[in-house]
Amino acid sequence: MSEKRIDVVRPGELGADDRKMWREIRAASAAPANPFMDPAFTAAVGRVRPGARVAVLREDGFPIGYFPHERGLAGRGRAIGLGVSDSQGMALRVGVRPDVHALLRACALSSWEFDSLEAGQDLFLPHATEELASPVVDLGDGYERYAQDLRRSSPGFVKQTLAKERKLARQVGEVRFVYDDPDPGALRALMRWKSAQYRRTGRRDRFAQAWITRLVELLARSDDPECRGVLSVLYAAGRPVAAHFGLRSPTVLSWWFPAYDRAYGKYSPGLLLLLRMLDAAAADGIELVDLGSGPARYKESFKTRDLRVNAGAVVGPGPGGALYRLGREPVRAARRFVRDRPGLARAAARTLEELGRLRER
Repeated sequence: MSEKRIDVVRPGELGADDRKMWREIRAASAAPANPFMDPAFTAAVGRVRPGARVAVLREDGFPIGYFPHERGLAGRGRAIGLGVSDSQGMALRVGVRPDVHALLRACALSSWEFDSLEAGQDLFLPHATEELASPVVDLGDGYERYAQDLRRSSPGFVKQTLAKERKLARQVGEVRFVYDDPDPGALRALMRWKSAQYRRTGRRDRFAQAWITRLVELLARSDDPECRGVLSVLYAAGRPVAAHFGLRSPTVLSWWFPAYDRAYGKYSPGLLLLLRMLDAAAADGIELVDLGSGPARYKESFKTRDLRVNAGAVVGPGPGGALYRLGREPVRAARRFVRDRPGLARAAARTLEELGRLRER
């Protein structure tokens, strides 16, 4: 009879052999190689979040699974990097199916919350309460094929976007695009624009949280080909007017933090940036760009299809699980109620934007 055990360690305690095995398990699955599911992302979160842990599942001493998570007060658990991670779950060898509540007990967790559960995470799927669409852009056949399809499906959109690029060049100055820009000044500008956007739209400013800023800076300096940051910048007359910081693996690029200088808003620099970035990403070996599950009109124009991701939580018995239900389930229910009613969702967005404008005065 085989011996099974679960060891819980800090991400920094994982050695090269564990990282290699984690990646081999991921590669054997049918899931896209999303960089948020790579051990390098968990290691980076571990450097900025003290509660970050990894449960290593072993059979006869051999690793068969890795469960990254964060542990908070009263054993309240969450997906690693929850709030900024766009793909969540665990790396599990094909055919292995542990008891999810036994996994939580081994990790000293009373609950485990997720909001972007990766497709194929069948272990946690019964605990999902929402299914969300995550638009993606398929670039496996190259950018030219994608651009042809985009011009065919949205000819007016493409024509207007390119016309604005020419107008930007005429009225402001030479337009230049850098796909992988090492300039820290451009990254700081992006974070300023994004913070202002969060406040303007009434949303929580993620860059006001020190750990998120530190995480982005860490990933911007990474040179790991399996998981590293890519800063793409659109310049006009030598000045950055739009930028995006994303996370990439060899074949998947996650659309993470896009923003632009509002002084150039009439030229739609964010759309120009995305169009240029898709071209450069395809040339760099990217086969899939994951635009994320957040609602945005432009994603509908650029996407080729939707992935399905899920939100929810595994909740154990006992006081900790009860506290989670009391604190989080009413919030989730309210969000589902609004999300399922587009008119109400638009009204809520307008209210948040008005509150944001009032705060700026």
